[in-house]
Amino acid sequence: MDDWLRTLFASILLSSAWICSASAAEKAFGPFTVDDAKPDIIALNGEIDVNSGLAFRRSLQAAPNAKLVTLNSPGGNVQMGLLIADDIHQRKLATYIPKESKCFSACSFVFLAGNERKVDGALGVHQISSDSPDLVGAQLAISDIIEVLNRFGTPMDVMQVMFKTPPNDMHVFSQDEVERYKLNRAGGEQSSSPTVVDVPVPASGADTKPTAQAAPVGTEVASATPQAKLSPLEEFTRRPNRIAIYTGLDLFGDDISLIRVEEAGECAKSCLAMNGQCKAFTFNSNPKIKRGPNCFLKSSAGRADGNSVAFSGRFLSGSDADPSPLSLATIDPLTALLDDIDLPGGDLSRRPDAAKSPLDCRLACIDEKRCVAFTYIKPKKECWLKGAIGTPMFGKGMVSGLKKFETFAPAKVISLEQ
Repeated sequence: MDDWLRTLFASILLSSAWICSASAAEKAFGPFTVDDAKPDIIALNGEIDVNSGLAFRRSLQAAPNAKLVTLNSPGGNVQMGLLIADDIHQRKLATYIPKESKCFSACSFVFLAGNERKVDGALGVHQISSDSPDLVGAQLAISDIIEVLNRFGTPMDVMQVMFKTPPNDMHVFSQDEVERYKLNRAGGEQSSSPTVVDVPVPASGADTKPTAQAAPVGTEVASATPQAKLSPLEEFTRRPNRIAIYTGLDLFGDDISLIRVEEAGECAKSCLAMNGQCKAFTFNSNPKIKRGPNCFLKSSAGRADGNSVAFSGRFLSGSDADPSPLSLATIDPLTALLDDIDLPGGDLSRRPDAAKSPLDCRLACIDEKRCVAFTYIKPKKECWLKGAIGTPMFGKGMVSGLKKFETFAPAKVISLEQ
C-alpha cells in the first residue's frame, strides 16, 4: 500500500475514533441499555425475564427524553413483555428491529406497541407456552394478550398467525408478509399531520477532476429548502453508523458543499457534521492541486467513476446493508488520457459528438456501451468515439483514452459505534 494511502486510512480511522468517543457512557438496566450520547434511544438486547418490567422503567427514568426502543430479543416472560409494551404504548414510543436483529415471542408484543414501528430484522410469533395445567389461567393470559394487541391496533391476520403457530415453533414474518399485514407503521399514521421530508437540492457540475475546477474557490452550495423534522424512527434509521471507504473511486456529482481540507479525515468529519444532509464525500488526494476545493460533500452517492486520485466514503445507516462490489467502465482522467496522441479509424459515427473538453468526451465514451476508446481534437472541440482501437499516432492538440472495466469493493467499512 502506498504511503499516501496509509496516511489517508489513518486519518479516516482517527476521524472515526473522534466520532465514536462521544458514545462511551452506557448504563445497563437488565437487558436494556441507555447511552448518554444518544438520550433518545433505549436498546433491548437479551431475554425478557421477570425483572425486565422494572428494568425498563428504570431505563425510562435514565432516559426521560427517549423516543425510540430498538429490539433484539429471543422473547421470554409474557407478562413482562405485555407490561413493557403497555409502557411503550402509553408514552407513544417508536419501536425498531434493526438488520441482523430478531424480536421473537414476548418481544413481538413490545414491537407491536410502537406508535411508529419498522421491521428490518426478523419478527417472530407463536402461541404462549406454559408448564402449568391451569386452563383458566391460560385463557386469562390469552384474553390479556388479545385485549392489549387490540389496543395497539394489531391487524387481525397477525393475531391469527400468532395463535395458530404452536408454542414449540416460530413463525418469522417474510418481507412480503410485513407489507401485506402492515406491520411497519409510520408516525404519520398515528397523527393528523404526516411527516414530510424535503430532499436537498444538489448543485450541478462539481467534480473531483484535477484538470478542471468545477466551482470558484470557497463556493458552497446549500439546500434551498429547509429540512422538515424527521420522526424518531426516520431519524434513527437514517443516522449513519458506518462508513464504507473506497480508493480510486470518485462519487461524481450531487455536491452540496465544496471545501478545502488538509486530509480525508477532515472531509469525513465535515460530511458527518451536516446532520444527515451529507450522505457521501470524495476527497481529491492529488498533492499537485494546491488551490481550490478538494473535499466534495454530497447529498447522495451520485455517479460512480474511476479516478486514481479520488478517495471516497459513503455513510451507511442501520437500515443499509454493507455495499456489494461495483463493476463499471472507466477511463481514468489522470492515468488513462494520452496527450498529443491520435487513434485513427474505428469511429462509431461519421460525425463527432459534441463535447466541450476531453473530460466530457471521456464521459461520453464511458456512457456508450459500444465505445472502447476516444480521441478528442482540442482546436475543433470534436469528440470521436471509437468502436475499435487503431494504431496510436502523434497528433498535436489531440487527447485519447482507452476504456477498461474495473471492480471496486469497499477497502474498509468503519463502524461509528465502537
